[in-house]
Amino acid sequence: MTTLNVIRRVTIASLAAVTIFGFAACSSESVSGDSPETKDSAAPSDEYASIIPEGDIVAASKELVANSLSAAEGFTPPSDGPEAQKPGATIAYVGSDLTNGGVNAVATGMEEAAAVMGWTVNVYDGKASAQGRTAAFSQAIAAKADAIIIGGSDPTESASSIEEATAAGIPVLGWHAGENTGPGNGLFTNVSTDPLQVSQIAAAYAVADSDGKAGVAIFTDGQYAIAVKKAEAMQAYIQACETCEVLSYNDSPIADANSRMPGLISNMLQKDGDKLTHLLAINGNYFGGAQQALRAAGNDPAGPPKSVAAGDGDPAEFQRIRNVDYQAATVAEPLLLEAWQLIDETNRAFAEMDPSTFVPAPGLITEENVPSGDVFDPASDYRDVYTEVWGK
Repeated sequence: MTTLNVIRRVTIASLAAVTIFGFAACSSESVSGDSPETKDSAAPSDEYASIIPEGDIVAASKELVANSLSAAEGFTPPSDGPEAQKPGATIAYVGSDLTNGGVNAVATGMEEAAAVMGWTVNVYDGKASAQGRTAAFSQAIAAKADAIIIGGSDPTESASSIEEATAAGIPVLGWHAGENTGPGNGLFTNVSTDPLQVSQIAAAYAVADSDGKAGVAIFTDGQYAIAVKKAEAMQAYIQACETCEVLSYNDSPIADANSRMPGLISNMLQKDGDKLTHLLAINGNYFGGAQQALRAAGNDPAGPPKSVAAGDGDPAEFQRIRNVDYQAATVAEPLLLEAWQLIDETNRAFAEMDPSTFVPAPGLITEENVPSGDVFDPASDYRDVYTEVWGK
């Protein structure tokens, strides 16, 4: 166990050199096996029909991209809720992997918000493995935390631990925990953007940027439902564009992206050649490894292929985008806003109220609007809104 005061040694700024979230972006962890799995493209699934524009998909994609780049809505939380509960409460944050930029940024934001409440946040590192996350969760229960928040991992993996904590009267919440926002899987609520909206924007960027001639490779991590859902949604969107093509769908462990991606990309460049225009991944962590192979092959850093992430938006991604260094775009989470929301949702659990229905919007980040700092932190006065709600 470590507190965030210890974690401060690893600042978000220092994470600029560390690839993520990721789950995670989505923050997902690795799957077992020695080689990536590739599956053939199939017809678009009806499950993702809601994100497919009607009519001219190229024109609609260009409109989606323009709207997301200039988005100013979806970042203001509800102005109602309970006043601050449980003075001196201790919140346990079980992060899936604290080297993950998204997971770590949420931890830092939670500390900031908890300080306003007079609470303490203790952080437990799942160390990017199921065994590590189980051990970390057990430590949080043993420490008799007042609430537990799991960050960047699948709640089905932790079902028995969630049940144990709930039986002990400890509410459990999630950040990027599962494929849906809100309550479910034993969680009081799960805080995240809408994964389908994230995937829609990422895929729309590829369609718009290629003027409807995208040839894409998709990368996901099959261990996590949210990662699969994002990847399948991107696949469905690209397949809905009749003049676009999904060249490959790759299930490869995100935790091993730096070591596996160079070989994967080298093979794709040989197999697909100029047909490969875009790389779509559920997390930007894949593109640190892709960068090595693209540079070695002498590809232009501006692309093609252009790398687009449907995940957190971490410092390393922003640096690549800012420098036009083998990443063109990412669909970023408002990580600090989500961290403050987690503290508010925890306060609602303490007050025995229902969770809020607030789902923050993601933001498309390109060279045009890349933040100068390490996180996507839209100006919405959310800190003031929550502070007033809590009576602080």
